[in-house]
Amino acid sequence: MTKTERLGAVLSRRPVDRIPVSFWRHVPEVDHTAAGLAQAMLDFQRRWDLDFIKVMSSGVYCVEDWGCRVAYLGSPYGAKQCTQHAVQSLGDWARIKPIDPGAGALGRELEALALIRRGRADDTPILHTLFTPLTIARKLAGDRLRADLRVAPDAVTLALEAIADTMSRHATAALEAGADGFFLATQMSCAEVLSREESSRWEIPHVRRILEQGGRAARFTVLHIHGRDPHFDLLAGLPVQAINWHDRFTPPSLAEARRRTARALVGGLDEWRTLRRESPSASADEARDAVTQVGGTGLILAPGCVLPLDVPDPALDAVVAVARGPR
Repeated sequence: MTKTERLGAVLSRRPVDRIPVSFWRHVPEVDHTAAGLAQAMLDFQRRWDLDFIKVMSSGVYCVEDWGCRVAYLGSPYGAKQCTQHAVQSLGDWARIKPIDPGAGALGRELEALALIRRGRADDTPILHTLFTPLTIARKLAGDRLRADLRVAPDAVTLALEAIADTMSRHATAALEAGADGFFLATQMSCAEVLSREESSRWEIPHVRRILEQGGRAARFTVLHIHGRDPHFDLLAGLPVQAINWHDRFTPPSLAEARRRTARALVGGLDEWRTLRRESPSASADEARDAVTQVGGTGLILAPGCVLPLDVPDPALDAVVAVARGPR
């Protein structure tokens, strides 16, 4: 099977020649240029020959053009942060207007996509990283977002509309630039951040807009749900092909998720504990357990989130060996 064929089989719960596998890691030293990001992604893919490429854009690329200042401050995950938020007062939400989806930092990511597309060696699907509008609003405003939603919802709603408009058009441009689909991440739709009702009101409609407008031509979109106690069933109803979440430290488990959704599942690996701290054989055992939980179908072996920078190569080699070993 080619990688496109293998993923297609997984998405439809058909048998595969081997379990597909992917993982991803930030590159904060080079992700500020299109050429640096693209080369890092191509080098990573050449090393591991993964079944899809998740483009590891800076986690704050999406707010630079609205005025956030960003920097890498030493996170063990390699993630950059906003050092100055664009929204610092209630009145600043009015400054969040639709912007050009192909200029500035957004344009840089499109250029990187085109370079990755030209440089890949085979049909490996390329997933552009997108964030949900509410997640972007959180990056724009920091901790004040939740309070502003409750005291001035109309002000935030107008900004969310502008963000959704911009990112819908950016999604379309990303497909034109070479993406096969998206890794669409929410950092808001979990019980530790928002209630289910708040997520239904503030998150779901804008996510649907991106998926049904900007992302409608995507062949493969993974929804990543970040955080503890995700509103899994609510999000599983969105028009995506696969779901990724921290299945090794928050419910549902892979086995439970298989009973609750027909979507493909992306996970099974604990990036913070097992891959980073335990032996390669423990990583291999965890990969085998993930396959067993789902009966060997509808699974892409992957971490629950981004790899810490110091995950050792032998742990990843062990996982890849399980995925490519005899069934």
